[in-house]
Amino acid sequence: MFSHVTVGCSNIELAAAFYDAVLAPLDMVRRVVVPDGGPPSACWVLRGQVLPRFYVYIPYNRNPAQPGNGGMAAFLAQSKDAVDAGYAAGIALGGADEGKPGFRPHYGAGYYGGYLRDPDGNKLHLVYRGDLAAS
Repeated sequence: MFSHVTVGCSNIELAAAFYDAVLAPLDMVRRVVVPDGGPPSACWVLRGQVLPRFYVYIPYNRNPAQPGNGGMAAFLAQSKDAVDAGYAAGIALGGADEGKPGFRPHYGAGYYGGYLRDPDGNKLHLVYRGDLAAS
């Protein structure tokens, strides 16, 4: 398991509004980030949890944010409806489609997910693992 994932952004207010909307259907909430002298950031966790965390930062070196080639953050949803709602919210707030929500049986029976990019081009995947729900 990981501690946290971080992606860069160019506008923290825009990124925070985008991720608030996308992650809310997955029961993720924004938490307070204690200023550490670094650049502005925002952070989300599963409701009631401390870790893992998802951060969006203005790059530490203050150079323009650039999405990683091949990088992606995947967020676990509790239902197909949550995937659909998060994906729709992201598209409505300036995200770009990278694969509409749907079943992806080549990843597992009951695997349902959607792909999009945030306004800075970072790729994310919202996924319901129906293939593991019965485990």
